[in-house]
Amino acid sequence: MNPFDLRIGLGWDLHRLEAGRECRLGGIVFAHPTGPAGHSDGDAVIHALCDALMGAAGLDDLGSLFPDTDPRHLGQDSAEFLVAVVAAIAQRGFGVVNVDLVIATEGPRIAPERERMRKRLADLLGIDSTRVNVKGKTLEGMGALAHGAGIAVQAVCLLAPRT
Repeated sequence: MNPFDLRIGLGWDLHRLEAGRECRLGGIVFAHPTGPAGHSDGDAVIHALCDALMGAAGLDDLGSLFPDTDPRHLGQDSAEFLVAVVAAIAQRGFGVVNVDLVIATEGPRIAPERERMRKRLADLLGIDSTRVNVKGKTLEGMGALAHGAGIAVQAVCLLAPRT
């Protein structure tokens, strides 16, 4: 394979955490009293991952495919977004090699659900779970997202041409 055929993508997303919202991250539900606010289910992990994948494939951002002004996406499961993005990158001739995610929050603890999240994302991406890395980071009480106010996610992916 020509190394110049490989594509790297970077995605980032940010959501407030609000009381009474379901806490869905990485396609799984966390038992937590707050959840990400958003037009859809607010799954910042999947949103960041979609943007990374789309960027690597030379596509626009997630909002161009699923605008938050479209009432059809109100409350929508973001896993459906990821499935559509994987299909779009496949149409461009690419497959996912691996993804790496950093989830920064003082809201839900990521570590207890890390393996379940890796498995769910791998299933949605159509890859082995060993190719999905998930890291949770605390905010050390600093910044606007501290004290459980929000969640920020950074995602990196590698795509390769499908054979």
